Amino acid sequence: MLNTKHDRIRAVVWTERGVRLLDQRRLPQEETYWTATCAFEVAEAITKMVVRGAPAIGIAAAYGVVLAARARFAEANSNWKALIKTDLQDLEAARPTAVNLAWALKRMAALINGLPSDVDPENALLAEAQRIHEEDIAANRRMGELGAALIEGPAKVLTHCNTGSLATGGFGTALGVIRYAYSEGQINEVFADETRPWLQGARLTAWELLQDGIPVVLIADSVAPYLLGQGQIQWVIIGADRIAANGDIANKIGSYGLAVAARHHRVRFMVVAPTSTIDWNLPDGMGIPIEQRPPEEVLTLAGKEIAISGTKAYNPAFDVTPAHLIDVIVTEKGVVHQPSSERMKTLQV
Repeated sequence: MLNTKHDRIRAVVWTERGVRLLDQRRLPQEETYWTATCAFEVAEAITKMVVRGAPAIGIAAAYGVVLAARARFAEANSNWKALIKTDLQDLEAARPTAVNLAWALKRMAALINGLPSDVDPENALLAEAQRIHEEDIAANRRMGELGAALIEGPAKVLTHCNTGSLATGGFGTALGVIRYAYSEGQINEVFADETRPWLQGARLTAWELLQDGIPVVLIADSVAPYLLGQGQIQWVIIGADRIAANGDIANKIGSYGLAVAARHHRVRFMVVAPTSTIDWNLPDGMGIPIEQRPPEEVLTLAGKEIAISGTKAYNPAFDVTPAHLIDVIVTEKGVVHQPSSERMKTLQV
């Protein structure tokens, strides 16, 4: 049974005042919370990466719809449905790559369509947002169990970016597998890439694992292929922000390079994500929109310039890893080995 001491962090919490978000831009130096009291502030928090990680973004957006309904009903009563459409559009535009955002908003919109116009919608919408949140945590625990069952321990694993409680409703996707396997003695060492340029591995994953009593070794991104070549790592375990119907995945920039290095060195490669991350309308990863972030994120570090003035920067937030480089995709509905279009269909139940 999972030791609960390895699952104590919650980055998104509903309060009567609004959505309480752990400001991930300030970790690990400061543990600061941001309370968004309207849909605009939720969208701003998503865009500015106060909250990040595909599942967490979707959950925050669902709560943002609740806040939008509260404001629109107070403003216009029976006309609230017409006015809230703008809020839904603003929330969906906050970040384009993570499909969970659109998925959660579509689910909330479906409920809105069935609600009466002359009754305060807040309680019904809040109940649905909380269901989305609770379902995510349950899915993460199930994925943790399924993924851990694939690991023959004691193993050393490598992860990239942050895929834990900070990126989800709680427990985590790839870090959920690591949490579960660590608690069962199947993992004895975790390596984390620093994950430039936002340093999610250094700032967030290392902080989160140590908060939950799981030791971690931080490495520069460029060390990873060398480490894999030393035979020290048995699994690379990452999350995904969008999965195409054939099993291609978009994840934090650097994931594709890890997959190439892992395949070359015969290290197994696991992707862990809920089925809400799968975009069944995209046949392959070529159609996944890749968010382009500001060049300043590459040209500066901790607010200080690290490149000479006039230097240009290319800063895609994500890359696409083709399915043929992935050994297994773990979801709450099951595990897909050597993913392909046909094998992925087993998850459509």
